[in-house]
Amino acid sequence: MAAVAAKVTLTVADVVDHTNYIAKSRASIEALKSANLLKSVAINALIMGERGVGKSTLAQHIVTAPVVDATAFNELLALIETNSSIIIKNFHKITNYKKLKIALDVHKTRIIATSSSSISEAFIDEFFSLKITLPPLSERPEDIMPLMEKFSREAQEMFDSQNDDFSLDEIRPDLTQNCYSLRRSVYNAFLMNSFGEDEILSMLERFLYHRIGGRNDYRDLLYLFDVPMIKSGYTKYGSQLAISEKFGLNRNTLRKKINDNKDKLTIE
Repeated sequence: MAAVAAKVTLTVADVVDHTNYIAKSRASIEALKSANLLKSVAINALIMGERGVGKSTLAQHIVTAPVVDATAFNELLALIETNSSIIIKNFHKITNYKKLKIALDVHKTRIIATSSSSISEAFIDEFFSLKITLPPLSERPEDIMPLMEKFSREAQEMFDSQNDDFSLDEIRPDLTQNCYSLRRSVYNAFLMNSFGEDEILSMLERFLYHRIGGRNDYRDLLYLFDVPMIKSGYTKYGSQLAISEKFGLNRNTLRKKINDNKDKLTIE
C-alpha cells in the first residue's frame, strides 16, 4: 500500500513550547526552584502574576495534566473526577469555591492553579500549600533576550523560514503585555524583515483603503511615507544634513516635514 504524505499546517499552539520555562533573572530562578520542588511533592500550588508573565508555562513545567479555564466550571468538575492532577487557569474566576473544594476532597485531585488577579488569603490557605508570584517582565530584564531568542525560533518554525538577515538587536521589545506583546513584537519584526516590495505595497494599499474618504486624504496620510523615511534616514545617516543630501531634499523642506510630524517622530 502506497504511503500518502499528509500536508501539516502548523498553528501557534503546535509550535509554542509551553514546557520550556526560561529562568535567567533572580525572580525566575527562584520560581523555577519552587516548581522543581513541586515536581516531587504532590501538593496544590497557586501561581500569581500579570497576564503573560509565564504562569501557564511554569504550571506545565510542574505537571503534565489537562488544562482548564475556571470559567468552564462544569468541564472543570468533570476533569477532577477523571484525573489525578489538573491545571486551572484564572482561578480567581471560580464561581463556586465550596463545590470545587468538595470535588477535590472526594476525588483527591491535585491542582496547580494560575491567577492574574488577587484572591482572598482565606481561599488561598484553604486550597493551596504553596504560592509562587511571578513579577512582570519589566522587572526581569535578564529574561527578555532569552525569551526573544525562543520566540525567534518559534517564528522560524511557524513560517518555515530561516530569515538569515533577521536580527533581534534591531527590535524594541514591547513589554506592555509581558510575553504576549514581546512574542508579537518578535513575530512582527520577523515577518516584516522577510517582506518584499510587493508585500509592503499590498499591505499599505489595504491599510489606506479603510482610511480614505475625506477631502484631504493625500495630505493627511502622507506621513505614512515621510515618518518611516525620516526615521530610517536618521538611523542610517545620523544627521539632517546627511539626510537632505542623500534624499535630494532641500534642508528647509526636510525641517518642515520633521516639524509637521514631530508628534510621530522620536528624534530631536
